Amino acid sequence: MFRNWDKWVSRRFQKVKMRCRKGIPSSLRAKAWQLLSNSQELLESNPGKFDELEQEQGDPKWLDIIEKDLHRQFPFHEMFAARGGHGQQDLYRILKAYTIYRPDEGYCQAQAPVAAVLLMHMPAEQAFWCLVQICEKYLPGYYSAGLEAIQLDGEIFFSLLRRVCPMAYRHLKKFKIDPILYMTEWFMCIFSRTLPWSCVLRVWDMFFCEGVKIVFRVGLVLLKQMLGSVDKLRELQGMYETMEQLRNIPPENIREEVLVQEVVSLSVTEALIERECGIQVRKWRESRGVLTHQPGRRLHGTRAIFEQKHRAAAISSGGSLSFLGSHIPPPGPLRYTGCHGVHRPLVPPVPVRPHNPPLSITRERSQPEYLNKTVL
Repeated sequence: MFRNWDKWVSRRFQKVKMRCRKGIPSSLRAKAWQLLSNSQELLESNPGKFDELEQEQGDPKWLDIIEKDLHRQFPFHEMFAARGGHGQQDLYRILKAYTIYRPDEGYCQAQAPVAAVLLMHMPAEQAFWCLVQICEKYLPGYYSAGLEAIQLDGEIFFSLLRRVCPMAYRHLKKFKIDPILYMTEWFMCIFSRTLPWSCVLRVWDMFFCEGVKIVFRVGLVLLKQMLGSVDKLRELQGMYETMEQLRNIPPENIREEVLVQEVVSLSVTEALIERECGIQVRKWRESRGVLTHQPGRRLHGTRAIFEQKHRAAAISSGGSLSFLGSHIPPPGPLRYTGCHGVHRPLVPPVPVRPHNPPLSITRERSQPEYLNKTVL
């Protein structure tokens, strides 16, 4: 599959998706994540760039904050346990390089656990380019000043919750628990500080392949599990009790295969997210005005990144777009403009789980039957 990656993505993407949902073998995970995110090609097209960034001085403002955050990332993992150890040094190199690569964004504390997870699987340079793809393609605007993108996705998430689990929605509404209070760490850290480690890896496998809809689905499944029954809500009689439950999810209550089954079965599609995005952007403009930060458009996983890459190559060479195949949507933006404040057409369709301190955001088995279900 790796040797003919473009053919698999363009012609047999459903097989790629099923493989990711089944779980990528540990020995192949680093290579797979880089191919799924297209970060490997980014690295190859920028030889020596990471070393150049590392040699630059950097902004002392960001470097000081990064230095203080290093020891907070997976402190019980052997890679990051020792102060000044190779894991912390590589993490510092990656985060510093990103602040120089994207000085307009700088550094956000939620990037540190994401970069740390990448470092557990690949060398620093590869992890850096993978982080770039996450920040620019998968979750654009999440780590920018003002955190408008995550606030907007919080409104989208809450609206989707009303469809998926009305009981949980009413409970949170009753106690005026805004989504930004609990889903910020979930989404921005891609559940790396929330779920048991085996679940984190399964979620990331699917996330790199299918994009942010996996993050939405996981969050909705968690709320459905914790707040989706009368018996569970009896124990949560106020805002404090509810927030404690959401911030400290007992790992024994989350079983890997059950979580994956519910995530892949949940009918929350890219089209639904984008449609809801348009609605929430209009509401945002009516109540708060125009978005002040305008990140690049969000791409929904591997196939969208693949299409963008080959579309750009075809346009620059004056070639045809027929290689994309008739089953793939025609050229055009995939993300409704409003999400970024720019008018664009909408195209229809660790062995031990570490205990981390609260994050302060400053700005091969037989395939289970459910994996054969097709939920786009």
